[in-house]
Order: sequence, then C-alpha cells, then structure tokens
Amino acid sequence: MLFRSNPRNAGAGSLRQKDPAVTATRELSFWAYQLGDVNGTPQFSSHHDTLDYLRTLGFPVNPEVRIVDSLDAVEEFCTHWQNHRNDLPYIIDGVVVKVDDLAQRERLGFTAKAPRWAIAVKFPPEERTTLLRDIKVSIGRTGRATPFAELEPVVVAGSTVSMATLHNREQVQLKDVRPGDTVVVRKAGDVIPEVVGPVLTKRPKNSKPWKFPSTCPCDLQSALVQAEGEADTRCVEPDCPHQRDQRIIHFTSRGGMDIEGFGEKTVYKLSDAGVIEDPGDIYSLQTEVLIAQGFGELQTENLLRAIDASRDRPLEKLLVALGIKHLGPAASESLSRRFGSLDAIATADVDELAAVDGVGQVIAESAQQWFADKRHRRIIDKLRKGGVRFDNVVVVDAPQTLAGKTIVVTGTLSGFGREAAQRAIKDRGGKSASSVSAKTFAVVVGNEPGAAKVNKAVELGIPQLDEAG
Repeated sequence: MLFRSNPRNAGAGSLRQKDPAVTATRELSFWAYQLGDVNGTPQFSSHHDTLDYLRTLGFPVNPEVRIVDSLDAVEEFCTHWQNHRNDLPYIIDGVVVKVDDLAQRERLGFTAKAPRWAIAVKFPPEERTTLLRDIKVSIGRTGRATPFAELEPVVVAGSTVSMATLHNREQVQLKDVRPGDTVVVRKAGDVIPEVVGPVLTKRPKNSKPWKFPSTCPCDLQSALVQAEGEADTRCVEPDCPHQRDQRIIHFTSRGGMDIEGFGEKTVYKLSDAGVIEDPGDIYSLQTEVLIAQGFGELQTENLLRAIDASRDRPLEKLLVALGIKHLGPAASESLSRRFGSLDAIATADVDELAAVDGVGQVIAESAQQWFADKRHRRIIDKLRKGGVRFDNVVVVDAPQTLAGKTIVVTGTLSGFGREAAQRAIKDRGGKSASSVSAKTFAVVVGNEPGAAKVNKAVELGIPQLDEAG
C-alpha cells in the first residue's frame, strides 16, 4: 500500500487536495463496509447480505469479514488479528464487531454517539524499545515548558518515531526516565508517541535522575517558574523567542485567522530573519521583503493573497487568534455579539465582560489584563494599520424567540447538521447545551436520539419537540 508508514495522514491529505487530478495520482483504495440510505434495492435481513450485494455492484469488500455464533468465537477472532495485524498489507488498530441481524439492530438502536449494535475492539498499543538520547523542553505560546524525549529512531505502529512527549515535570519524575535509558515507546491511541517507562535491567550504572531545567532553552536564558498550585512550569519572559514564534503560529492557524500557507516553517523563517516580531507585522509584509527571504514569486503571491483574505475574518476569529488566556471560541463569539467591536471589548471593564453569557470572572479578568499590556496594544495598533477589521460581526435578523432559553438537541435532524442547529439556536438568542439539566427549556428530539438525554428530559418534565416543533 502506498504511504504505508502513515496511511491515515496520507489518505486524509490526499482527499483534501484542491485539484482532484492530484488526488487521482495517490492510488488510494478503500473497503466498502456498510450500506447507507437504501432505495429501490432488494430487501435485506442481515448485514452480511448487504456486503454480498455491495460485492455484486463491484465495490471492494474486505475478504476477512467473518460471521461467528458465540462470544468465544468473537474473542478468538479478535485475538487472531491482534497477533497477526502486521501480516496485512494495510494498518489496523482493532476489529469492529457488529450484530448481523438487521431487525435486532433496529431494536437495539443508538446512543447519542454510537450504535448499540456495534463496538470497536481496540488492540493494545504496539510497543517497542529504543534508546532515550536526551530529554529537552519545548516552550509554548503561553510560556509553558513541556518536556519531550529525543529517541533513537524506531518504527512504532507503522511510522518512524524519533521524539515523544513526556507531558510535564511530574510525569518525568514519576516514570523516572533518564538520558541513556533504554525505554518502552508506544503511540497513545495509535497516534501520539509517548514514553511508557525505562527498561531498568538495561540502565547504565552511572545513570542519574534527570532534573527539570531552571532556565528557558532560548538565547535569553530566562527563568522557568512553577507557580504555586500549578502543574505546569513556565517561562515568564515575554520577549522569549520561542513564545513569540508559537504566538504567531497560533495567530495564523486554522483556528485563528486561518492564513493559508503561513505555517510553522514560514513563521520560523521570517522571525529568525527579524522580519516579523509579532502577529501585527504580518499585515505589513511586502513582495520585495518575501522575495529577499527566498520565497518564490508564486509562493509570495499566494501568501500575500491569503494574508489579504484574512483581514476580513469575523471578530470572534480575531479574538481567538490573539491568544488571550482562557478565552476560547465560545466566549469569543459571545463577546463579539455583545460588544460588536474589538475596541469596545478592549475598553470594557471586568464586570461588563463577566456579565456576558459564557464568559465569567476568570475570562473577564484575563481579557482585561491582556488588553492593558502595552505590548499587546502595539499589536492591535499594527493590526489596525494593516487593515484588519475589528467590527466584522455577523448580524442576525432572526427573531429572538429563544432569548435566555437553553435548548438541547439529540439525534439527527434532516434539515440541520449539528453545527447548523447550534447556530440556529444561538441566532435566536438561545443557548445550545450538550446535556439536559433542570435549566433546560426544551429538548429537540431527532432521529435515533440519545436515550440518556430523552430519559433525563422525561424525569425532569422538560418538553420534547420534534424537528418541525
């Protein structure tokens, strides 16, 4: 199989290509595993019948599908493929067990997140041993220092691993891993590399416990501090270049201003050259500057076009991009709708901010402190001069029929996706919640709803509405 070392990323990246001709060159393949909506086809009584039908239509169906008649046989099948997972020409991380009888499936139904008639039996993460060369720390945009392991490259679950997370100071102490150790490595969820622990029988005799550094790895060598009551250790120097780069990376990311082509490599290249020092500098970039830094003409043109497009991002996206501590997408949206502009938010007092639904005291104080910082005000001035809109708030004309009311949606709606349903509730002044409580005004029950939510609504006497209602 092409790209066997990382098929998940290769497949997803191939399908996201803008040019379908590029996707066509990737030699992707798939297994058809279930019929979706059925119209005008023969009537089926079992899942296996539907797979046979898919085969007759020319769809590829996995030849390893088996029908078994006991739990012992299910366990035997799962154990077999756990032991032989690497014999297949593609990567697997488990086995899916399904009820074959379609009528039984109908009676079993669904929970809010998954069918009751199917379960994924995940295999234990594949583990390998390798040499731990060194332990270092990386610095995030908030100054958080995260230890990570530099490893002798080793193939784990189909891909080569040379670095792995160690989470925080306490985890390193708890696992007592040391440079020079032979360590056990696995992928958490078959995705994120992590160090499980040392192989003590192979530990060098002169080994000493690793100590968390007291200074930042940046050129400023600023102090690393662990505040009382916090698990994280942080660099508290605002001029730290590692924090600077991570703040810019966050600003340009998809969750922030979504500037296509402005990834980590571009940030490092421009910040190391002194071309950009903060997110505000992005909007003063010129063609000749980028060309001088080694960017090609087409790359420069595309990057400047993406920067220009980001000037009109909604205010809520701008707020998230600024990286204000504790301020996430939901609170950013609430602040945007309540105040209408970045300037109004920046000049509001703590009580005004905290009074906004979904904000509260902690976020309000964090936001006010951020806007009071001279460094941050300079960034805002640069963004203003660069033509970034501070007042792009989507105006909703919908009647505020749900003002102050909390609505829970469960199951699938024919006229709305999940996000569209949440937006429709918010557009009418309501709050879209994920769980039912005594404060819930109504529960909208779609197709295959979550039993727990429906039962809770019945228990609390909360009205249930269908989609039309």
